[in-house]
Amino acid sequence: MIKKHTFVQIYKNILSRENRASNLPVDTKDVPFEMRVKGKLLHDAEIGDHVEIMTASKRIETGILIFEEPYFSHSFGHFVQTLEDIKEIILKETEDLDNE
Repeated sequence: MIKKHTFVQIYKNILSRENRASNLPVDTKDVPFEMRVKGKLLHDAEIGDHVEIMTASKRIETGILIFEEPYFSHSFGHFVQTLEDIKEIILKETEDLDNE
């Protein structure tokens, strides 16, 4: 049981594939328009329950409870040698501009 006031993430399907605009790129219109929102749970619930949350901006949102105490898991990706090479070229070429 996830207790009231716990920080959670919910999922909501905003538009189904069928209701998306026809002028979208194919890979975009072939998937539903979805929303994931974080906020504080307004009532005790379990993962998968339809719940209400209060967001940081004090909006009330409803959706399916998908995560308790969500965290950021993104990164800037793996090291790319080409970008390092480009950086060195730029620094070398702009070095002369500092001396002028």
